[in-house]
Amino acid sequence: MKLRFISVAAITGLLLLFAGAGICQDKISASEWTEKIGQGAVNWSAGYIEALGIGAPADKSIGKANARPMALRAAKIDAYRNLLEITKGVRVDSTTTIKDFTVESDVINTQVDGLVKGAVIVDQQYMSDGTVEVRIRMPLYGNLSQVIIPASIEKRKDLRPPEPPAAPAPAGPPMTYTGLVIDARGIAARPAMSPRVFDEDGKEVYGSANVDREYAVQQGMSGYARDLTAAQSNQRVTNSPVTVKALKTSGAGKADLVISNADAQQIRASADNASFMKKCRVMIVLD
Repeated sequence: MKLRFISVAAITGLLLLFAGAGICQDKISASEWTEKIGQGAVNWSAGYIEALGIGAPADKSIGKANARPMALRAAKIDAYRNLLEITKGVRVDSTTTIKDFTVESDVINTQVDGLVKGAVIVDQQYMSDGTVEVRIRMPLYGNLSQVIIPASIEKRKDLRPPEPPAAPAPAGPPMTYTGLVIDARGIAARPAMSPRVFDEDGKEVYGSANVDREYAVQQGMSGYARDLTAAQSNQRVTNSPVTVKALKTSGAGKADLVISNADAQQIRASADNASFMKKCRVMIVLD
């Protein structure tokens, strides 16, 4: 009897363990940077925008066969409306959001609306009170970046700062880096689709002028993480990135970063500087 009790307890424990593991697999990694916005969120690490919609059947349909389909339809409408609102609030840089581009251009507004309508349902739950909850998701990069990033680059053409002076020749052979990691913790920095990095003199170290548009469109101009070690080992910056500390943010949106002149010179002097910047091999660590 005692052995039987132990066996049942062991089996129960294993079932709970596996159930717990299944639940954990659906959770967001602790190193991912997710920004909660209204009835949804932007996952800047995984690169998607998500929204929740809630729908309830009309009073006259409660208890009838069409109650659930009506609630589901209402939930979908709510989810897509929320997703559009969240998407338009996404920062492009420290001074601009996607909404700014949609206001300025009817073409961009129509394109963004179409992309939101193409979002997919990733989860739907039927509640005991008859309401339905629907979660929908769309990529942050890819088609959305194809609309926004080129417009952002075009807008900056007339605002591009003068080229910084050439870095003095290093005493020895220049270091070869495969990427850039910026530790921006402790300065209230925020993520954006097209962030910029400046030195203390206000000269641009990294921005839209440095990158290949196709790389920026497909994966964004930078990746984001909450953990420095995770950022340094991220495949985006491969095996030998240079790590620098951000001194402060720049711009109202706090998405552009300022690093020291010494760190800027180190980056500019890198033998592979132009290559890794062109391929957007940049990771930013945020609180």
